Amino acid sequence: MNATILVIDDDQDLAEMLHVALSRAGHRIVCAGQGYEGMEKLQAHDPDLVLLDLLVPDIDGWEICRRIRESSDIPIIMMTALGREQDVIRGLELGADDYVTKPFRLGELKARIRAALRRGRDRSEQAARLQVDDRLVIDQATHSLMVDGQPVDLSVTEYKLFTYFLENKGRILTRQSLLSYVWGWEYMDQSDYLKVYVHRLRKKIEQNSQEPRYIVTERGLGYRFQIPAA
Repeated sequence: MNATILVIDDDQDLAEMLHVALSRAGHRIVCAGQGYEGMEKLQAHDPDLVLLDLLVPDIDGWEICRRIRESSDIPIIMMTALGREQDVIRGLELGADDYVTKPFRLGELKARIRAALRRGRDRSEQAARLQVDDRLVIDQATHSLMVDGQPVDLSVTEYKLFTYFLENKGRILTRQSLLSYVWGWEYMDQSDYLKVYVHRLRKKIEQNSQEPRYIVTERGLGYRFQIPAA
């Protein structure tokens, strides 16, 4: 699995060695010698994994790890010359996925990178798949839906309507709010338009579209999405 790897370490010789070795393994390597520079390159390059020295200048590795975890679950492997158990525990508690103690064997680091990337990929796939209930599973990455284990095609508009219902589960949504969100304010008077798409969705997700249990009509108000009792 080829990946973009951000190396944040002020040891230029080590960074160069990692750049050469990991590039040969098929990865794209971005290096930063200081903490703030590393944070900037994190935003600019959106790497798949970070190799992070604990004692990097200007911001220490623990603080960098904490900041990354505020907005991302990207895999982080800490590289440390500090072999003390409390330093390792601190890094893991802040959200690091793994650590290696300097000096380390290159083969060991590559193995840890492969494992971290694999866990990161699995984590992303799990996050993309949303289990609505025992019948419905939505894949947010591909905008696809599984109903009773079978793939169901949704148009772009149907997907947007369905996910809006899902995000507001249990709430009554007026026809005007649905039309405005999905189609735009210009369609706020097009109630028949909404009825057509609700009917389409019901045919695709309900066991009996004539007696809907997911998308319930609230007469005189709009619709409400609910998870039916088993």
